[in-house]
Amino acid sequence: MKSLQKIFEASLVLVLLLWAASAQAITLQEAKADGLIGEQRDGYVGIVVASPSSELRALVTEVNNQRRSRYREIAQQRGISVEQVAAVAAERAVQETQPGHYIQAANGSWVRK
Repeated sequence: MKSLQKIFEASLVLVLLLWAASAQAITLQEAKADGLIGEQRDGYVGIVVASPSSELRALVTEVNNQRRSRYREIAQQRGISVEQVAAVAAERAVQETQPGHYIQAANGSWVRK
C-alpha cells in the first residue's frame, strides 16, 4: 500500500512540475512584445537580446523549424525554391510586424518598427 502511495505522490509531483513548466513557457507573441526576438530578413525569427535563456533559444528553434517545414511544402507545391518562399514570407512578416516590435535592418542590426 505504501509503495502505491509513493508512486501516486511521485506521479503527482511530476504532473505538477510539467504543468508549471508549460505554464511558464513563453509564446512567440510574448517574446516579440517583450523585445526578445524579432523578424529576420530571411523569413525566420532571430534573437534580439545578448543573453537569451535556453527557453528562448528553444522557442526560436521550434518556430524556425516549423517555418522551414512549411516553406518546403509551399516550395514543392509551387515548383520554386525554399529561399524564394522564405523571401516572400519575410516581406509579409515585416509588413505584419506590430509597431514597437523588432525587425532586422538591411545591415543586420535590430530596429523597432
